[in-house]
Amino acid sequence: MSIKTTTHLNFRGTAEEALKFYQSVFGGQLEIARYRDFGMPKELPDAEQVVFGQLESEDGFRVMAYDIPGSQGGDPQLIAGSTQRQNGMTLTDRTFFQSVRAETLEEVTHYWARLSQGATVLEPLAASAWSAGFGMLTDQFGVTWILDVQSS
Repeated sequence: MSIKTTTHLNFRGTAEEALKFYQSVFGGQLEIARYRDFGMPKELPDAEQVVFGQLESEDGFRVMAYDIPGSQGGDPQLIAGSTQRQNGMTLTDRTFFQSVRAETLEEVTHYWARLSQGATVLEPLAASAWSAGFGMLTDQFGVTWILDVQSS
């Protein structure tokens, strides 16, 4: 038996923009279906929003997303909660972080350089006691990411 888990991100009108941004970071194939594709009248405000979005790359990155109906706009940083690092500790009221672990520092640095565009860096990417590279940021869409190098 085999099982896969996939993070499903919930957005307020920015799912398509977020998925396209993640595609620019991680590559992969993007699938988007809109509410109108499933029968919502085109004149309704949410008809063009994402009801099902998925990004999957050949190297294993996979994320899903949709726009919460009737919930457009707002500061994603405030809506999603907050995270900060103080004295080596992570303080947060978020229910999850998205983690990306790669085999080499070069891979992690590549993803970090792209994902950190427009992000709030919580912990700069650097060597840590448990990894050749560890960093934490909250991206422009309000998702907090942990990137690190798999220990050997």
